[in-house]
Amino acid sequence: MNKTQYSGKMRQEADLLGQRELPQEALYGVQSLRGFENFKISNETQANYPNFIIGFAITKKGAAVANFKEGLLTKEQFDSISQACQEIIEGKFHENFLSDMIQGGAGTTMNMNANEVIANRALQIMGKNPGEYEFLSPNDHVNCSQSTNDAFPTAFHFGLYLESKKLLEALTLTIDALNKKAEEFAHIIKMGRTQLQDGVPMTLGQTFKAYADTLEIEKKKLIEEEKTLLCINMGATAIGTGICSQPGFSKLCVEALREITGWDVVLADNLVEATSDTSVLVGLSSSLRKIALKTIKICNDLRLLSSGPRCGLGEIMLPQMQPGSSIMPGKVNPVIPEVMNQVCYRVIGNDTTIMLGSENAQLELNVMEPVMVYSLFNSINLLTNGFNTLREKCIINIKADEENCKKQVHNSIGIVTALNPIIGYKNSTTIAKQAMQTGRGVYELVLENNVLTKEELDTILLPENMTKPVKLDIKPKY
Repeated sequence: MNKTQYSGKMRQEADLLGQRELPQEALYGVQSLRGFENFKISNETQANYPNFIIGFAITKKGAAVANFKEGLLTKEQFDSISQACQEIIEGKFHENFLSDMIQGGAGTTMNMNANEVIANRALQIMGKNPGEYEFLSPNDHVNCSQSTNDAFPTAFHFGLYLESKKLLEALTLTIDALNKKAEEFAHIIKMGRTQLQDGVPMTLGQTFKAYADTLEIEKKKLIEEEKTLLCINMGATAIGTGICSQPGFSKLCVEALREITGWDVVLADNLVEATSDTSVLVGLSSSLRKIALKTIKICNDLRLLSSGPRCGLGEIMLPQMQPGSSIMPGKVNPVIPEVMNQVCYRVIGNDTTIMLGSENAQLELNVMEPVMVYSLFNSINLLTNGFNTLREKCIINIKADEENCKKQVHNSIGIVTALNPIIGYKNSTTIAKQAMQTGRGVYELVLENNVLTKEELDTILLPENMTKPVKLDIKPKY
């Protein structure tokens, strides 16, 4: 990554509000500087989210291609802008993107930050100094045929698309890890529970397969939401009318962006509608919220199933990651599911922020896009890191206490439900009542009362006979 080297010399730049000094070598300019000073809010800048910066560089490169084809840029200007954008796409000069992720102005600071960095780097490529905008201007050349209101949404659409790919990878690997556990535990019989009470037998493998499949359902929905990010409003300029752009700009820009990225980028049908609408962000966030809700359930189950080690359910053993108490010797807590739950709570909170931001669109623009975008990047980043942590530090090393699982089944009153089709409801009720009164297990009571032979009972209680519909070759005893 190229880092800007500062000599301590200063240069002067002017804008609508007057002149300002900034470092001679800085690739950002006066409008970026004002935004940096005005918005010290989240302590997180665009530099914290490299894919957002890359999204801007892709957008500006596509716009430059279209503007060059329309004769609005010289060959030298186009080549320099294109090279500057490519360098940023490759990860260079990101330290110059210092815009706070939460800001007023509907993203104008971020857009101008990109325009100025690209312009000043392009000037260096041309053999000029940063700030010599008479040769290549952030507004007149890098931002040519654009407004913040089409370039900014396109950039964050692309940035979120790239970011979501990392989440999909982490989610896929987590699903794979759960599926492997489902196979590993397929033979282990355990008690299923409803309302935290004993239910009917199942296998531990079925439990983990359900976890894998519930996340797989949401993964497919996330992929569909991800595709909506490739619908853009380039050429809308200020409000969707296309003022200050050439008639063919949108078509040429979309074609260029498709070629640059290899993605199925499409232009929105109605640019006025697309410029004020943020439902794509709401849809993506909703998908993340559902993933979070399902993950909370999984993590809560892992905590319950591993509770103990001697006075809880104790069906599984989570990997021991760190001592769990400053006062209770020997205590180890389920810290990884706990931290994943907290990640999910934050994602749900971010979703509320996004919903409120979307609700505040007025007339032809939604000025709340920055906080919505920030919340989405934050949610995706947290979930990606969370799933990687949950998988690597918890799921892959979960062990089963097979004997305890089997013991709980044999001692449970709920096992009588599996016997009901063979011994009948009346006999099942008698056995259940006796078990509750004496505290003894159904298994031993069935044998003691000569209701079934041990061979018959063991056949009924085979995992493959208890965990799916089955016709047994045992005559009814009622």
